[in-house]
Amino acid sequence: METHHRGFRLEIGPVKYVLIAAAAFVAAPLAAQNQDLGQPIPEGGEVETIEESEGLSGSVSFEGNLDDLGIAIPGFATDRDVATPASSSGTAALGKELARVITADLRNNGLFKPTGPDALPQPSFGEITSPNWPTWSNRGAEMLVHGYVRGRGDDRLTVGCYLYDMALQQELVREGWVVPPADWRRAAHKCADLIYSRLTGESPFFDSRIAYIAETGPKDNRSKRLAIMDSDGANHRFITTGRSTALTPRYSPDYKKLSYLSYVDGNPRIYVYDIGTGRQTLVTQSANPTFAPRWSPDGRWLLYSMAVNGNTDIYRVSSSGGEPVRLTNTPGIDIGGSYSPDGGRIVFESDRSGAQQCYVMNADGSDQRRISFSGGRCATPEWSPRGDQIAFTNASSFNISVMTPSGGSVRTLTSGWQDEAPTWAPNGRIIQFFRTERNSGKTSLWQVDLTGDNLRRLPTPVDASDPAWGPILP
Repeated sequence: METHHRGFRLEIGPVKYVLIAAAAFVAAPLAAQNQDLGQPIPEGGEVETIEESEGLSGSVSFEGNLDDLGIAIPGFATDRDVATPASSSGTAALGKELARVITADLRNNGLFKPTGPDALPQPSFGEITSPNWPTWSNRGAEMLVHGYVRGRGDDRLTVGCYLYDMALQQELVREGWVVPPADWRRAAHKCADLIYSRLTGESPFFDSRIAYIAETGPKDNRSKRLAIMDSDGANHRFITTGRSTALTPRYSPDYKKLSYLSYVDGNPRIYVYDIGTGRQTLVTQSANPTFAPRWSPDGRWLLYSMAVNGNTDIYRVSSSGGEPVRLTNTPGIDIGGSYSPDGGRIVFESDRSGAQQCYVMNADGSDQRRISFSGGRCATPEWSPRGDQIAFTNASSFNISVMTPSGGSVRTLTSGWQDEAPTWAPNGRIIQFFRTERNSGKTSLWQVDLTGDNLRRLPTPVDASDPAWGPILP
């Protein structure tokens, strides 16, 4: 079974890895490259936030565990039921769908006990800002979500979201958004983010996207395409056609681009794909194998690994292309590379000690030191957006683990047969990874929170690997 970084081949049994032969990959001229890209990803447009209040207007009365917190989420109301490009059934039906998406977001997160619109009465438009408290008092919920959706003359939608404390009968927070019809689900995710942030004090993550590699075909001849989807698996799109193998996608910090590794005519190259225009830029090509591009937090640089004369090192190159700079120079295999949120340090994996372990260095390559000493192998490390944790693949047991940036407080979060390649949610509290089934080779995307208790599979239309969770959408 091959690991994600593609610079190692891992064999289950006694686990060992060897560098894939560094044959001379002859790079084709840029003009002759097979683009292998689909149409630009359609973007509905910007989400405009409406300042409906000054923000918080009360404190939360609930003092128990969040996973016991009941939240009632009835259908969003509308002032008049009108047709909209977002729903042929009109704004009233769309209001139900908005509430269903919010309910699913909060339920799948594992922290709350939401009840959705299909089990609740429908409030009127006038009740959105003045709830009928007796209607909700015996519903077993501590929190109430009200909302509305209104059609506009320009076909856009106005969506409002309100969170109430049932015990206090008091509004906690409200916000509204104007969205194009194609982005109605984003309004629902933003409402879920508003509720999550207000009740937990944590940063949001629902209004984000995930890139991954879609896999089809037999185990020994897989077609691998670049694909993206919303954080809940909706709005799925394939970007590449599969004529050329795509690997290890990563979103740029501003969400406008994706970096990925592509094998065109068998030759590895790193590309940056512009999501808005559908154009791609060749960042680097070489006669040597290259692996695993990763963005710097400011979007200026890409880290990648390259094998030269049997030795694999980590390099840095401008995200627009240019002359690469080598950051490691020890014998063996140095691979991966993930920046700390402030851009000052890089975590990576290396076999310089005789086995896969994780190391940290400064962004310029100085002060390289090992941080993993827990007894297992450490691979595919990725720094949390919060800066407080590093997720990695325990390559001895093939489970997902976390540790502090100094290598302490190691905790294993999963127990699947083969889990690997962790990527963080924008708030640094949930990790996504891919799991390979025993014997079949089938792969799928999974999520787990930092407790290790809330584990779920993410739906994809085909097998999936190489996940990359992007930041919160602008």
